[in-house]
Amino acid sequence: MTATSDPDTASPAGTWRDTALPALERAELLLRELTLEEKVAQLGSRWVGNDMQHEEAPAADPAEAGSEAEVLNVAPMQDVFAASGTIPLEEASRHGLGHLTRVYGSVPVSAADGAADLVRQQRIVLANSRLGIPALVHEECLTGFTAFRATVYPAAIAWGATFDPELVERMAAAIGRDMAALGVHQGLSPVLDVVRDYRWGRVEETLGEDPHLVATLGTAYVRGLQGSGVLATLKHFAGYSASRAARNHGPVSMGRRELLDVVLPPFEAAVTLGGVGSVMNSYADVDGIPAGSDSWLLTELLRDEWGFTGTVVSDYWAVPFLATMHRVAADADEAGALALTAGIDIELPDTLGYGAGLVERVRRGELAEEVVDRAARRALLQKAELGLLDPDWTPEDSVAGADGVDLDSPANRALARELAERSVVLLDAGTALPLLGEGRPELRRVAVVGPCADDGRTMMGCYAFPNHVLPRYPDAGLGIEVPTVLDALRGELPGIELVHERGCPVQDEDRSGFPAAVEAARGADLCVAVVGDLAGLFGHGTSGEGCDADDLRLPGVQAELLEELLATGTPVVVVVVSGRPYALGAVHGRAAALVQAFMPGEEGGGAVAGVLSGRVNPGGKLPVQIPHRPGGQPHTYLQPPLGGAESAGISSVDSTPLFPFGFGTSYTTFEVDDLRLSAAEVPTDGEFSATVRVRNTGERAGDEVVQLYLHDVLASVVRPVKQLTGFRRVSLEPGEAVDVRFDVHADRTAFHDRALRRVVEPGDVEVLVGTSSSSLPCRGVVRLTGSLREVGTDRRLVTPVQVEPAGGSS
Repeated sequence: MTATSDPDTASPAGTWRDTALPALERAELLLRELTLEEKVAQLGSRWVGNDMQHEEAPAADPAEAGSEAEVLNVAPMQDVFAASGTIPLEEASRHGLGHLTRVYGSVPVSAADGAADLVRQQRIVLANSRLGIPALVHEECLTGFTAFRATVYPAAIAWGATFDPELVERMAAAIGRDMAALGVHQGLSPVLDVVRDYRWGRVEETLGEDPHLVATLGTAYVRGLQGSGVLATLKHFAGYSASRAARNHGPVSMGRRELLDVVLPPFEAAVTLGGVGSVMNSYADVDGIPAGSDSWLLTELLRDEWGFTGTVVSDYWAVPFLATMHRVAADADEAGALALTAGIDIELPDTLGYGAGLVERVRRGELAEEVVDRAARRALLQKAELGLLDPDWTPEDSVAGADGVDLDSPANRALARELAERSVVLLDAGTALPLLGEGRPELRRVAVVGPCADDGRTMMGCYAFPNHVLPRYPDAGLGIEVPTVLDALRGELPGIELVHERGCPVQDEDRSGFPAAVEAARGADLCVAVVGDLAGLFGHGTSGEGCDADDLRLPGVQAELLEELLATGTPVVVVVVSGRPYALGAVHGRAAALVQAFMPGEEGGGAVAGVLSGRVNPGGKLPVQIPHRPGGQPHTYLQPPLGGAESAGISSVDSTPLFPFGFGTSYTTFEVDDLRLSAAEVPTDGEFSATVRVRNTGERAGDEVVQLYLHDVLASVVRPVKQLTGFRRVSLEPGEAVDVRFDVHADRTAFHDRALRRVVEPGDVEVLVGTSSSSLPCRGVVRLTGSLREVGTDRRLVTPVQVEPAGGSS
């Protein structure tokens, strides 16, 4: 063991511990003092206490205890998993260490115990580092801090349904505060993958199928998390969500233009507007090039064009996967050299490719030491900026907030409830909703059936701690209070008898519960059927990482259960709680009402019940379409002209969705009209405003999301029929009206032409404003004049929106 410098000792001026110096200068000074081995060590990581390495960890149910271990314990990944996690921390950090992986997020430990273990691990790193450089600590935070007894917020697809960036930013700030209090420096979120195929298991982790929506909400998340002192990490860079047949880790057959115009804009916005600190590579290959070895993606585009200055971290085991999965490297050592050269700075979650092999390659002259220095400089700069290189930094001080932190505080739960309530999408109030209120039929008995009615786990995504880790620890319970829909309905419907029958499991083909469920429905005035997903990992769930779908039928035999219930003649309210959209054409028009809730988190049961009773007036909008039929959809709403209604007669299959992107109804009504365009013509470097009036024409307060789309009438390449360019969620009292003004720069029409130049072309642009991608009553045309203009990273990436009291005549 090497000697340790005392971090509490005052450092002379001009050294790397001198806090008066700029962080970059301090990082450079420290870099000069490091040996080659110590530089390489700053690029690695160690996952101590990974429950996937513990054979003694019990499983609640083998069918539900999926973990990353199981996907890695199949060829060709056995060697990767066997090598990962076998080196003691003392050995892994003998020259220092870059990251500590998921100290809190691997096993069910209290905040205090996790903090004590973090201090222990940091002390080992300090003792084994000649210069006493601490490790940076990262955790998952896709649905909140992925830790035991921490708040589980709605899944990201539900954030998309809120169309509310300010609310997403507040949530991220709360997540960041909890993480920072426990000594965590980096969070592995948000996911900025744009949905391209609903069958993909990780749809639940995304913000939807539109680049502008994803960019706006994702950038808001970045600001919130980093505003609390925790680095955000964009993932998965890039193209991961567009794999063939929506298969996890599948190859991506995508042209450069689609990548540039659809997939990359959210990442660019989060870099250039959000100032994000970290980016994580995708597992996938795009046109045969794995992202982890793509220098164009990770260096030329991300850094040279966009100006990104943070760190690129590997997705877990993505470096050795270059050898074992992609087979573009002979072994982990060669994979490490490929990844480092391409631009991955830090290897997660354990050091396999960024170890002694890199050192030997430099010694042999096969890898320039500057490539190592480049990554080490970035890693050290972040440690300087986070205060880890300060002379007074101690592991104990970094977790000083652990004793008083409540990871599931009342304030957190209130925020989770607000998000959940604002995310529920009322697809069709039908004849049944709301259940209570003046003039509504009296209900004496309500049957509540379905596998998602009384299972709190169905409210949460696959990266929520109760679904991600706790299936292996059945005695730990859920760790938090998660009222189910059934629980919440008991409070929402006082004096009404509730009869509950599960009917069937989420995934299995067990119909033994059908008769009891049907009997309960027959004997009730109304039936509430709650169906959908149970998130898991790698096939041990119906949604989540590695839980891809063959088609868009409800999982298991749930569709059959709905048919049996509908046949009873009792009005059936269908509530879908899911991580992806499912085809509902077979029940629409027959169900008494339809409600969509996208994994609304620990407070989701109350949010759904509140919408059903009428206490909550829903205002959520679809961030993805709801299909009519269960076959894989050829397009999202960003379809080309031959992708939808325009292709009628060309194909025997109609891909028109049942409910379009941006759709959602309410218990009040809204009118959007009076489009006013500031100009009929603007130059290709100019801008115009589009103003509409939105009025609450109903009898109760509610929210509407005003949406602006652009349609390029004639372009040099095929363009989407329409594309979201601006939106604003507004809250209005009955009779209240406001003017919503969108300030649209010509840059917002830019796309990549045949030569892959990003250009603004002259010509007519149709301006469409309304309440969904298919309800656009306000239409006008603006002509862009002048010459074709090539634009770069300094172009306008957002559409400012102003809301003002309605003025003048409507």
